[in-house]
Amino acid sequence: MKQRDILFKTEKNIFSYRVAGILIRDRKVLLQRPINDTGYSFPGGHVSFGETNEETLIREFKEEISADINVHGLQWVAEIFFPWGDKPCHQICLFYRISLCDETQIALGGTFNAIDELDKMNINLEFSWIPLSKIKDIDLYPAKAKEKLLTLSDKIEHFIDK
Repeated sequence: MKQRDILFKTEKNIFSYRVAGILIRDRKVLLQRPINDTGYSFPGGHVSFGETNEETLIREFKEEISADINVHGLQWVAEIFFPWGDKPCHQICLFYRISLCDETQIALGGTFNAIDELDKMNINLEFSWIPLSKIKDIDLYPAKAKEKLLTLSDKIEHFIDK
């Protein structure tokens, strides 16, 4: 039985608790976007009740792209506000540095597709290795992650994207 995601919807608002992985290899970062969208985001997903952040990332990468990962340190704590359909969403997202356990499990360049499930609907996703030098030229969600990605440090950082 699938656990319930920590995703609350009321008549007027949505709250989302999500974790995401920052996977960088050869000066490229792995990002995802829905097939019919121009905006990229970091791979990951909603935490389920009773699940740790690390367990969530490991599960999401296995489910979506059949990749085994190692989860390293927490990089960013983000408070993100955005429209989710016709409702305002308040999301807490924790971003972790990750690495692949086995680099033969996924294509290490270019683009590949996968399917994610959200609210009992399948979403076709495109995963792409984006050169860090091109980050400023793409739509990246959350927007503040652009500057943070280009100046990664060993410190845990907090940001608000409103």
